[in-house]
Amino acid sequence: MTVTDAIAGLPRRRLGVGDEVLGVQLADAAFVFVDEGLVVLRNAANGVRRRTITCHAGSGSLILPPQPGEVLVALTDAALVVMSRADLEVVLAIPAKAAALVEGLTATLRQKHAAIANMSRLHHVDRVREKLIELAQEHGRVGRDGIRLDFPLTHDLLGEMTGSARETVTRALDELQRDGFVERNGRTYRLHVAPEDLGVTARTLRH
Repeated sequence: MTVTDAIAGLPRRRLGVGDEVLGVQLADAAFVFVDEGLVVLRNAANGVRRRTITCHAGSGSLILPPQPGEVLVALTDAALVVMSRADLEVVLAIPAKAAALVEGLTATLRQKHAAIANMSRLHHVDRVREKLIELAQEHGRVGRDGIRLDFPLTHDLLGEMTGSARETVTRALDELQRDGFVERNGRTYRLHVAPEDLGVTARTLRH
């Protein structure tokens, strides 16, 4: 059983590209399930000099709702299932559904660990490379010449994901393009790597 199966029947909420959801709008939410699309959680607290992406979540991901000082932003058209605390109690009463939720949260926690480890890298080009690999593993599409990231990925957004300044991200991407690792097409990117080099199969990635 998957998380999708566990929460079947709960209402969906649609978001357009760039739509934002604040924590106060989801006051009774226990979890948010991303049924379609790609969203991020961004630190938007007052007094913070540099915004930070604390989580990115694609189809099939289970995440916490935005907390005070955070905002959920849709990078693509998206559909969310907001699980209330009452919904959670119903799901947890069924062992198979509860196990599916644990699996979903485990995957999210694993991503958090990877993001923290990446932040510890001294060289920003390594941070950007590893973040692109992570995004390709989780949200990439298999193409003839590598893995495509078919969503708007600006230098500012990559900076928020890696703890790097925009100018630093620009220099890192220039170096990665010279090395032939990545190719930019507007605001989307193609990684010149094979799926097996990312530790996943082509069937794991979207086509």
